[in-house]
This record gives sequence, structure tokens and C-alpha cells, in this order.
Amino acid sequence: MIREMRVFSKSLSWAAMLALVVLFSACSSSKNQLKKPEKDWMVAFYNVENLFDTINDPAINDEEFLPESRLNWNTEKYLHKLHQKAKVIAAMDSLEMPHFIGLAEIENQVVLEDLVREPAIAKAAYSIAHIEDDDDRGIEVAALYRADYFRLLHLQAMEITKPDSLSGKLRHVLYAKGLIYGNDTLHIFVNHWSSRYGGREETDPKRRASGDFLRHKADSILAFNANARIVIMGDLNDNPTDLSITNHLKAGSPKQGVEAAELYNLSLDLFLAGEGTLYYKSWDFFDQVIVSSALLNGKTWQVDTLKVVKHPWMLFQQKNGESRPNRTASGGRYYGGYSDHLPVVLYLSSGK
Repeated sequence: MIREMRVFSKSLSWAAMLALVVLFSACSSSKNQLKKPEKDWMVAFYNVENLFDTINDPAINDEEFLPESRLNWNTEKYLHKLHQKAKVIAAMDSLEMPHFIGLAEIENQVVLEDLVREPAIAKAAYSIAHIEDDDDRGIEVAALYRADYFRLLHLQAMEITKPDSLSGKLRHVLYAKGLIYGNDTLHIFVNHWSSRYGGREETDPKRRASGDFLRHKADSILAFNANARIVIMGDLNDNPTDLSITNHLKAGSPKQGVEAAELYNLSLDLFLAGEGTLYYKSWDFFDQVIVSSALLNGKTWQVDTLKVVKHPWMLFQQKNGESRPNRTASGGRYYGGYSDHLPVVLYLSSGK
């Protein structure tokens, strides 16, 4: 049934497609009751920093991650990278592993299949949500989910529309719609916006275009259902106070009051308090989680807290005493760390 829905959706409008998904959801809601977490339902995001295999793909620029590269990216280093990723995922919470994880900077389906088989996280039995992109650098977004806790109803790669004045292609947004315990629906958008490489101001229009696009998609859902539960996550390559997020995505602080059918940035107040997810001269909070108002004032699932996962063993201490994420490699030098980004985890509690 879901396969048929995906085929027909190509010829439907966005609103009509949402209505069709709701119809199929209702038909299947009585089957295979989803598990209720022992405590909170966890949504995470992690930029894993260039998770590449060792095989040359002529279609992308993966030369840095081949055995003959300066990094000497071989099987041993690739397997170590998988082990490091799994170690972080397993340590995101002391009691349970996240039920849904958005990922950035993965190369392909193969590395995802290798990752979910890692012993540290194998018991979570993660399923993979991924649609191949055509990014020149070969880095893509994806998601892992635990099918006992999240029933995937629809998966879509959303191509970002941008002004004709902007050159180059923007990475697609991965949209996943699914059910959690109680047959409540979550709309999840996994993002990796354009980097600041080439200059912050020069690349800013691309991130603003991404903010406009995502706001339009969120508004389409909220127009259909003002109480829709939306989670927007990703490496946005901007801070919560930058215009791409405040003026284009239009996501502010929930501390300023929560209005219906709006978006709120759970990362903003953490950033203002000095926290961050990556370090360059100072802490930046590029890896953000933004939610719709229904997850802040809902009667069932609602936001408990958002935290940055920051264990001491994930960090490298500089000579001046400051710590930053311990990355895998940089400038052709191999360090064997975890990632240049720290993950974030959103906890959703239920009144049921």
C-alpha cells in the first residue's frame, strides 16, 4: 500500500499527498502496535564528518578518501571510523539509544549498512532511510530509525528551489513522515545546508534560500493541520541567530511565547548560553533542532529537553586549555577521532 502511495504521489500536489498519507495511516493504525519507550522518545542528529568507504566512485569527488590519498584511507581506518560512530551513538543516552537519528556527511547506502551492523549499536536494529543525492562532494543526508518505535509512512528527497541568481545545486532535504507510539504522527526534515566555504557572506544567499524553502514546506503541513508535529534537524551551517533561520525559516525562541502553527528553535537559548556543536575560534551551534508549536504545547508528545552530547572522550584539548570536537582528519592529516561536530538529542515525553 505504501509503495502504491509513493508512485501516485509523483502526480499529486503537496497538500493532496499529505491527505493521502493520512488516509493510509488510518487504514494501518490498528496493525502492529508500536512500542512505547521506557522513558522518552529520542530524536538525534549527528554530522558524522565524511563517512566514506575506500572504493573509488567516479561520479563524485572522493579522492581524499582512497587508499592512495594523503590520508591513506584504507580498510583499517574505515572500520575504525565506523566503530567511533557507533560508540558515539551508543553513548548518546545512558539508558537507551535514539529512536530516530538524522545523519549528515555519509557517502552512500553501503556505509549506512556497515554502520548499523556495528556491535555497539546492532541491538537497536536500526532501519535505514536514504535516497541517493548527486552532491559533487559525495556527502549526503540519511536517517536511521528503530522500526519497533517509528513506522515510516513516507520518505521523500525534496529538491530545494532557489532563485535563478544562485548558481550550483543545493543538497536535498530528506523528509520522513511516520508514526510513533499512540499512532501520533511526526514530520521530520533532515538537512545539511550549504557550507560557508568561499566566504560567509558570499554563501549566505544559499542558506537563506534553504530557510525559505523549508518554511514553505512547514507552512504547507501546518495549513493542513495546525497541530502537526514537525521536527526540523540538521547542520544548517549558520547559528540560531543568523538571518537564514530567524528571518527566512522564521524560528525563534519558545521563551518568547508559543503561538499556534509556528516554528521554534530549541537550539537558540543553548547557543546564547555559550553551548555549541563545533568549534572554530569559538563555539558555533550549527547542528540545530527546530520544532512546531504542537510539540511545545501538545497534549500527548511534547518537548522535554534538547541536549548536546559532549563526553570528554569525544574532545581534544588544545594547548591553550580549550577543548574542541576530536575529528577524524583535517588538511590531509589523520587524527582518528570521532567528528568535528557534536551530536544533539531531543527528548519527547508523553502524557499517555
